[in-house]
Amino acid sequence: MVGLMIGAVIVAVLPLIFILGSLIVRGAGSLSVAFFTRMPVPAGETGGGVLHAIVGTLIIVGIAALMGVPIGMGAGLHAAEYPGSKISWTARFVADVMNGTPSIVVGVFAYTLVVAPQKHYSAFAGSLALAVLMVPMIMRSTEELIKLVPNSLREAALALGYARWRTSLSIVLRTALPGIVTGSLLAIARVAGETAPLLLTALGNQYFSVDINGPMETLPHVVYKYATGPYEEWHQFAWAAALVLILVVLVLSIAARIATRQKFGGARG
Repeated sequence: MVGLMIGAVIVAVLPLIFILGSLIVRGAGSLSVAFFTRMPVPAGETGGGVLHAIVGTLIIVGIAALMGVPIGMGAGLHAAEYPGSKISWTARFVADVMNGTPSIVVGVFAYTLVVAPQKHYSAFAGSLALAVLMVPMIMRSTEELIKLVPNSLREAALALGYARWRTSLSIVLRTALPGIVTGSLLAIARVAGETAPLLLTALGNQYFSVDINGPMETLPHVVYKYATGPYEEWHQFAWAAALVLILVVLVLSIAARIATRQKFGGARG
């Protein structure tokens, strides 16, 4: 049985190893200082970079995190502290449904809500779509982590005269914060690679732009555009951009691990 479980682990890990290997072999050769610091060159020419897409990804995902993380944490905290209320049951049900909703549907929602009334694509609409995808993941992870906090901590705080809301924020939330930070970073990493919602909202931009009210380029869109293009140079850039996107997800995952380890390490000390 141990051998079967080890075999299952190997089978589960092999696709990830093959993906990373393919990205490194095909994309690492195109990585250079210019790739991170220069704009793209006209079609058919060699050189250039994806600075506009890297900056656009950071802006769109950053704004999405500013909107989605507080809402997800607040909803998860309420659902865990008041599990029997109708609001918590409804929020939990909606979060479960949203976790299984295709991202393209969320993109259509953001398009109808923001893009269509404004009659132009915008980075803010892309951030809104990613935030909608992010909220249910953060809410459910926050709820499960807060449920792990011992009731004795709540009772001790209430016995000392803390109000219920202050106990939830100062004691319960703070105790579960390392795990919540990890879940939030993983949710951010998850939505950072979404392409379908951004095609309907942020659209893309061949120029450098930091205007959130206009179209903005992102790494997932660069991968899509270059991978389906007719030039071999574009194909190489698509592999390199995909590798950079994977590295961004890896950095976020490592940051989540470090944050959790430092917090628990300090608690043990």
